[in-house]
Amino acid sequence: MKAQSLMAKAVQAAASARVLLDTGDGDGASNRAYYAMFDAARAVLLDSGFDVGKTHRGVLNAFSDRLVKNGPVPQEMGRLLKRAETFRYVADYEGNPVELNDAKEMVEQAETFVASMRAGFMPEESNDDDKPC
Repeated sequence: MKAQSLMAKAVQAAASARVLLDTGDGDGASNRAYYAMFDAARAVLLDSGFDVGKTHRGVLNAFSDRLVKNGPVPQEMGRLLKRAETFRYVADYEGNPVELNDAKEMVEQAETFVASMRAGFMPEESNDDDKPC
């Protein structure tokens, strides 16, 4: 899969997260918010020439090791991704639903994360929003 395709998936997942949040589905919104961030992380890893890994843990570790620790991605972005993974786990596997306030925060953070990754690694992708169809 190409980096641009992964980033397009990330943008779509963030939009889906917003829709789910607006319908009151905190679990669904949290899941989609995480996958928006996850796919954006995979896209920038791939775009930077790194292996994207085969597992969630592999992708998160590669993102942290290759792009956050000594790289161009701010540590706050790495923390947001790890936090999103925690909420996704709760949304998908725990009995209690994610509170809407928490889901709202996750969706906003996913939108910030995806926009930051697009602007920092694929500026031509972020400029596509400004182009007429």
